Amino acid sequence: MTDAPPDARPAETFDEVEDALLSRWPETKLEPSLDRILAFAELLGEPQRSFRSVHLTGTNGKTSTSRMVETLLRALDLRTGRFTSPHLEKMSERISIDGEPLDDEEFVRAFNDVAPYTHLVDAEQEHPLSFFETIVGMAYAAFADAPVDVAVVEVGMGGAWDATNVIDADVAVVLPIAVDHEKYLGSDPATIAVEKAGIIKPGSVAVLAQQTPEVAAVLLERAAEVGATVAREGMEFGVVSRTPAVGGQVVSIQGLRARYDDVFLPLYGAHQAQNAAVALAAVESFGTGALDEDLVRAAFAEVTSPGRLEIIRRSPTILLDAAHNPHGAEAAAAALSDSFSFSPLIGVMGVMEDKDYEGVLAAFEPHLAHLVVTQNSTPRSMSAVALGRVAAEVFGEDRVTVVPDLAEAIDRAATLAEAGEAIDVSIGAGAVLVTGSVVTVGEARAMLKGRR
Repeated sequence: MTDAPPDARPAETFDEVEDALLSRWPETKLEPSLDRILAFAELLGEPQRSFRSVHLTGTNGKTSTSRMVETLLRALDLRTGRFTSPHLEKMSERISIDGEPLDDEEFVRAFNDVAPYTHLVDAEQEHPLSFFETIVGMAYAAFADAPVDVAVVEVGMGGAWDATNVIDADVAVVLPIAVDHEKYLGSDPATIAVEKAGIIKPGSVAVLAQQTPEVAAVLLERAAEVGATVAREGMEFGVVSRTPAVGGQVVSIQGLRARYDDVFLPLYGAHQAQNAAVALAAVESFGTGALDEDLVRAAFAEVTSPGRLEIIRRSPTILLDAAHNPHGAEAAAAALSDSFSFSPLIGVMGVMEDKDYEGVLAAFEPHLAHLVVTQNSTPRSMSAVALGRVAAEVFGEDRVTVVPDLAEAIDRAATLAEAGEAIDVSIGAGAVLVTGSVVTVGEARAMLKGRR
């Protein structure tokens, strides 16, 4: 007689749930099938059909835009669920209700509610449920149980075959598409767009961020094929103006139903202003019509996006940005030039070895006086020594220091930053940017919050 599967028994602690989930097929692997998650959802009573939804895909900006959409919906007195991935510091961050992540007790309860069904799916399918499929099931069941009025759901990878895609969303948001996850999604944006377009469903509204012409053609073809209504950034909506300000920026946005002026957004960079325009159009498309301008201002003023050019410490200033591909790195680098005047700016970078780290290095090189290369704690992390060799070719050996321990790397960078002079003395004596990976930034964030 074999032992019962680990997740067939009720868990008592958060650590037990985390262990059970991590023992499953990792989320970095994609087997293109919805069979397992459909079987799982059927056993759970189709929880995803009990609420309306906004579904988001794209290469970068999904989490920030999801948080903006959720904040606007909550301002309209709608109860929300939000599913995002990956997490920065703690797995339970992925599932939020009314803007707050599940606490440990709620996360354990969400797991135990679905755990009895996981091994039934495992026994019937060619492959067992993955980590990601299981936590998607947890999220949808938790949202149905709450119950929420609307779920804001970020895909994990791609779109058509992503486990989140068992929902038929009212609004499908496609953020800018670039190359990432080449092994699973393809090596050019147009090919990747075919996979991501799969979240656009019959009768939905497709809110499209600005795209390259070849990507836009793929998305418009999909929308026409399924009879979706299209709203395009730069055509039906978009950013009218933006001005960097202390703590963020002031933007004017032309929405689908109205224009919203003098909106303070406490996030940095043109890319976040564009994310705000997309979020606003998505909420207008949800059937709310034009929104009250004061409501929009109040909601956007509350938006946060941890790990996205987040200032986590002062003296010296330490920023965290989870840029892990060239597209994201270029956006972060542009925002640094746009919103800050640090001298010197010292980088701390740890990357995953399956990413385009050369592109990330090249994007940041003009903006960093020096780079301290390091590594995070996961097996996927590229070693600091290997990254250092590549970085030396991009930055030059005299601008690269190799420090494998992340904490020590941050301390070394802070020392270098403090040795410089500030262009604007109100900002502080130089600054540190920790970047290269969501995991690296998450580990740095937990460490620096602990020190505070």
